[in-house]
Amino acid sequence: MFHAASSPGRNRAPLPPAQSPADGVPSPRSPRNSKNRQSSRTSPTSSSSQSAPNRQSGQRDAFFDNAKYLAIVLVAMAHAWEPLKDDSRILEGVYTVVYSFHMPAFIIISGFFSRSFDMRPDRLKRLVTGVAVPYIVFETAYSVFKRVVGDAPHAEISLLDPWYLTWFLCALFIWRMTTPLWKLVRHPLPLALGIAMLASVTPDIGNDLDLQRVLQFLPYFVLGLCMKPEHFRLVRRRSVRILAVPVFMIALAVGWWAVPRMNTAWFYHRDAVQELGAPWWTGPVMVLAMFGCSLLLTACFFAWVPGRSMWFTALGSGTLYGYLLHGFLIKGGDYAGWFDHPALHRPLGEILLTVLAAAAVTLLCTRPVQRIFRFAMEPSMEWAFKRDAAELARERERGGRREKVPA
Repeated sequence: MFHAASSPGRNRAPLPPAQSPADGVPSPRSPRNSKNRQSSRTSPTSSSSQSAPNRQSGQRDAFFDNAKYLAIVLVAMAHAWEPLKDDSRILEGVYTVVYSFHMPAFIIISGFFSRSFDMRPDRLKRLVTGVAVPYIVFETAYSVFKRVVGDAPHAEISLLDPWYLTWFLCALFIWRMTTPLWKLVRHPLPLALGIAMLASVTPDIGNDLDLQRVLQFLPYFVLGLCMKPEHFRLVRRRSVRILAVPVFMIALAVGWWAVPRMNTAWFYHRDAVQELGAPWWTGPVMVLAMFGCSLLLTACFFAWVPGRSMWFTALGSGTLYGYLLHGFLIKGGDYAGWFDHPALHRPLGEILLTVLAAAAVTLLCTRPVQRIFRFAMEPSMEWAFKRDAAELARERERGGRREKVPA
């Protein structure tokens, strides 16, 4: 590469071709310098957290954008239900069912689009600007918000202790950095499950970087790395869609039954079994049991996701915006006492709050919101990175060719 960039004359070695960015890098959009190139071969909703392209037509598969949008709507709805669920057994049962699969579904998709990740400089840069920088910005913003609006003047600002929603960015950074290792080992999913089981009985891991969640949710990310497009097509068959109906009905019944019998903290994956007051051996058992249940319900969720372009398909490229921003609305409402209103604790109030949560997160995924908060979610930060030598050499080569063209 360096010889090619510095050798004069017409015998100079050819430069390597410019490589396209990795699919599925979790920053909300593609970098500026590839925007024009990607727009010619993808739909107008293209982003760096993009869905799998149709290899025959070169277009994005709307299924993945639809799945990301619907999953993030479920996340916002579940967060809105949290202050109300103790007053309604039905609502808490639904909450339990939704919590068992909405984040696993999102994490599996993230893993699926991380399959091509390696330590190439441009991909590392996108990981920093699309995940690490938003984590720092929003972890600080949430802490300040808690101090000012939440009337907690002594709330700490610590980048080592993710608060509320920012744990996912921290986890995503760690998972993606370990992707080359999972692609190297022979049996990645059993290994990831073993790590999650060990984490569930290790309270000494502590809260730094929310490692309990990072490790206990790890198998879903690794599963996504192991999946292929045909696996998603398998669960989207008509027979699976039909079978998903009774499965979800049974899950709702089990969720209602389990409300007084099971601690919902199991679904958060943020505590070791000792911290939940259960015998140590239940940790590994629950990791395996919940992994199986989550996969079953996630498959049902994917079976119901439409595969064609819908009115909300374009919003799939802005799900990270909706995820990080809706937390300010939920926490702000909690601090202001909105959830204490008696009307919200009745069935009609719960339905109204559900609709409002879905509408709010939908608005937060739109392009105008993306343009406003792009500085925090996808900064270019060209000043912070060295230019790739091959890219600089290609630019010089193009400039030399233009100079030789006669006027």
